[in-house]
Amino acid sequence: MAAGKRRGIHPNTGSGNSFMGNSFSGGNTRLSRLNFRPSSNQEDRGGTRPTTAPSSIGLIFVTMFLHVCKKSLLFDTRLKVAIYCGVIFTISLVADFVIMPRSYFSRSDNALNRYFVKWGWGWLLIVTIPWVVLTSHTLGCGRRTILLKHLARLVLATLAWLTWIKLFNYIENNFGRCVNTKEAQLQFKVKCLQAGKFWNGLDISGHSFILVYSSLILAEEGSSMIGWEGIKDLIMREEHCRVTPNETSFGPLRNLSDNDLEFLKKAHKICTPYLRALFVVMTMQQLLWDVMLVSTVLYYHIMIEKFLGGIAAVLTWYVTYQWWYKSPKNGLPPPGDGLFKYNEVKPQRDLTVARARRSTLNGTNNKFMGLPIRTGQDNPEKIVSTSRQSEIETP
Repeated sequence: MAAGKRRGIHPNTGSGNSFMGNSFSGGNTRLSRLNFRPSSNQEDRGGTRPTTAPSSIGLIFVTMFLHVCKKSLLFDTRLKVAIYCGVIFTISLVADFVIMPRSYFSRSDNALNRYFVKWGWGWLLIVTIPWVVLTSHTLGCGRRTILLKHLARLVLATLAWLTWIKLFNYIENNFGRCVNTKEAQLQFKVKCLQAGKFWNGLDISGHSFILVYSSLILAEEGSSMIGWEGIKDLIMREEHCRVTPNETSFGPLRNLSDNDLEFLKKAHKICTPYLRALFVVMTMQQLLWDVMLVSTVLYYHIMIEKFLGGIAAVLTWYVTYQWWYKSPKNGLPPPGDGLFKYNEVKPQRDLTVARARRSTLNGTNNKFMGLPIRTGQDNPEKIVSTSRQSEIETP
């Protein structure tokens, strides 16, 4: 028996010897032989999600400078606390036994000490109050209650500072003695100093306390800047999801009303330039406090007085920012808290894309490189249906 001979899949439907038939039906015949047929009404499969506007050169340099500031101000606070405590303990201990060379910082009347450290808490509030007001006003979408709760952190910090300073003074005045005298009326610091005597008491360093505590507050409040620039992209994506049919939002702004979303968009655009400037000022202030802390460690007080002042600052910071404000039912929100979470956003996988990809892998959707494959079943009226026939020729 001779081998079988297969015919073509798309046999000619008209007369192959007719010139006119070939001229008119040649194009249709060639199209009918294609397994994939182009369609003029094929839908546009291009991307529809909005993209961020291109950044200007000035904005790029500002972003780079802010990145450097973040490396300094937003340094890991736990590691910063360990460095502060280690430096205060070790260098102060060395300075108690080794005479340090005199310098401009060894003078108590130097300009940085007189006009910055002496008024350190005022300088801290000058920077942090507008920072907290702008961030909480934006994140709370104008809610006054949220703004007041954020400002309460600074009020509580001020009360803690006043309490510790009064406690330090009380310890020094009541747990000391007037040197070279046993007179009862001179066993008070004021009377002893008025008599020209020397008062020997435990003078816990208020400078160590305020410098360490202020640096930690600046770092904690400045953490609101983490992810702040990305709020603009979150707003853009949320607006796209709300105006696009059959588009479900999974972003952190999905629970905001339309009015809150519009308020957030305007407030973020207005407040961001001021927050950038304040963030730079906060970084400069934190660097100044570090310099003055080294000066205090080298030239003022004894080791135990500076170490106790630093420990008091660390304890206050830990109880408030690391425990109280992070408790779920504390009444006072942590920095960066509002009607939504923006600095804890994790990239979420789009469920629709995941399902489409899974169905493609399973073979339920006929697609090639993301485009649907047109088969003969899509447009049956435009395709000449033919049946495959196998004929076995016998000799």
